[in-house]
Amino acid sequence: MSDTTPTKRRKPTLPNPTPRPGVQLWVMAGLLVLIVGMFWFSNQNAAIKINQQKFEQMLAAGDVRDVFLVNKQSVEIGLTPAALQKSEYQKDLMVHRGPFADRGAQYTFPIVDAKYFQEQLEKLQAQVPREQRLQLEPVDRVGLFDIISSYGLIILSIVLFVFLMRRMSSAGGPGGQIFNIGKSRAALFEGGDKVKITFKDVAGLEEAKEEVQEIVEFLKNPSKFTILGGKIPKGALLVGPPGTGKTLLAKAVAGEADVPFFSLSGSDFVEMFVGVGAARVRDLFKQAKAKAPCIIFIDEIDAVGRSRSKGSMPGGNDERENTLNSLLVEMDGFGTDSGVIILAATNRPDTLDSALLRPGRFDRQISIDKPDINGRTEIFAVHLKPLTLGPDVDARKLSAQTPGFAGAEIANVCNEAALIAARRDKKFITNQDFTDAIDRVIGGLEKKNKIISPGEKRIVAYHEAGHAITGWFLEHCDPLVKVSIVPRGVAALGYAQYLPKEQFLYNTEQLIDEMCMALGGRAAEELVFGKISTGALSDLERITKMAYSIVTMYGMNSKLGNVSFYDSKGQNEYGFSKPYSEATAQLIDEEVRTIIEQAYIRTKELLTERRHELEVIAKELLEKEVLLQDDLERLVGKRPFGGQTNYQAHMAGTDRSETASEVKSEHSGLPLGGDLPEMHLPGQPETV
Repeated sequence: MSDTTPTKRRKPTLPNPTPRPGVQLWVMAGLLVLIVGMFWFSNQNAAIKINQQKFEQMLAAGDVRDVFLVNKQSVEIGLTPAALQKSEYQKDLMVHRGPFADRGAQYTFPIVDAKYFQEQLEKLQAQVPREQRLQLEPVDRVGLFDIISSYGLIILSIVLFVFLMRRMSSAGGPGGQIFNIGKSRAALFEGGDKVKITFKDVAGLEEAKEEVQEIVEFLKNPSKFTILGGKIPKGALLVGPPGTGKTLLAKAVAGEADVPFFSLSGSDFVEMFVGVGAARVRDLFKQAKAKAPCIIFIDEIDAVGRSRSKGSMPGGNDERENTLNSLLVEMDGFGTDSGVIILAATNRPDTLDSALLRPGRFDRQISIDKPDINGRTEIFAVHLKPLTLGPDVDARKLSAQTPGFAGAEIANVCNEAALIAARRDKKFITNQDFTDAIDRVIGGLEKKNKIISPGEKRIVAYHEAGHAITGWFLEHCDPLVKVSIVPRGVAALGYAQYLPKEQFLYNTEQLIDEMCMALGGRAAEELVFGKISTGALSDLERITKMAYSIVTMYGMNSKLGNVSFYDSKGQNEYGFSKPYSEATAQLIDEEVRTIIEQAYIRTKELLTERRHELEVIAKELLEKEVLLQDDLERLVGKRPFGGQTNYQAHMAGTDRSETASEVKSEHSGLPLGGDLPEMHLPGQPETV
């Protein structure tokens, strides 16, 4: 029978918690009160300062009872009982000494020479009988300030040394402590500290969830696998771009698995002292083995797992390499014990050492890519649950408007939409709020105070219209979802947004069509205005990379043939020299220029043929500033190639076709889909 009593969630605890400093604070407060009290008592008991002339007047009046020579530097005076009753003294003593008026000496004044003062005192009392004369009594006194000035530095040094030793002997603290600097800094989650995130909170990562769910199930029910002779995986490496959900998936594993979960970052092993990283690795695995079976999650493992052949100096002692060697041995070495599973995450797998990636250390490499259009729909559904939505908000429509967005960016869009709606004093979030939030994330903050001349605005409108028309009337292009000429961000004077279909293989015709669409903006400017502007910077950058990829990476050029100069493993086998001659380099440059020039001529011919449609779209943009795909179809008609566009198919729920989303690459080269940007941002830092 399970205990159903709710437990209060606590913060994650460290294996060696830092002691609370309450006692130290009380001791410091007591010392402060004691010092202040001593100074107050010393000030209240101190004699009132006067000058020697005042003393002579008091002596002549018979008010002086005692005269003390203190340290041969000053004279203190004690008054007679009769003098203490005089009003002139009572008022002065009550103000400066209060209840201590009748104790000790009441007045003091400094002297220059003790022998000279003795002679003056005898002259002043020449008329007084010898037996009634006041005698100067020498006194040697050590005060509080004298003690502090003499022994304060020594006492302060001792106190500071004891304080530092206590601090260094305690665990934790900023930057690590000296005596515990080799201790692991992993946060431990177990029992009441269990993470509340589960696999239900992770959307759009179905394949990756299946992989890690199997690890969790192995920990919960190992007999299901061991009965067939299977062994538990020793490690899994989560690989993917930033914001795709690698750490979120690890949190879900921590929430689902009923075993201790250690969490730390790769940078937690790094320290300026030699040997500390390796010591922390050993301490981490020592704690983990004591709590086995358990899971260790190392985020951003590339901080310590970089390839040992890169960036090291010959003959040098690299602390990072020592840490990596210790990690390799602990994960799968001679004395490795079972029961400890390693989860790690990185967005730079190409920099990791090959020994770290081999089976036995990381048995599985789980790829977490940016979600497709259906994955984005699922992610939106998760992030829309806690929001107060209007009736016109549709997760499928939002996913179609956010191509290329990762999970973190989708969460940001939902939060921005809520903030925009709250800024407008709305009771619920509408589709317009989400549209504005998407524009805010893609293009940056709208520049309402950015004044653009009518001439520049026309150039931007025709530039974007050129992209739109070219993509609409080329078969292999992705027709735009939205185009805007509203200035945003630092440099973007407008942007066009596309929804590419999910595919992994591209043929030459598709790449050329993509280049033509990218050149549509510049071609439209030259066709309409007879001159070009600097607004095509991002377009030219994109097509240049694409053209060089066609020639040097994918072997799609007839003159160079089936040759690729791309080093997919990043091992730089060719050394510091290029893997081709200068003649080949010249041929590559010539072929790239030829490909781009032919694409540009083709684009100009298309826009010349479709000049009327170009004018219609540009004028509508100047009037409305923002156009959607439905507006484009209304103005220039349907695409001449038949069938639905990707956006229309997704909204109709018919986008999961073999050609659209389920074509898998059978080659081991770089998938070209990662090199084709899904959105276009014209405009550049100088002028347009």
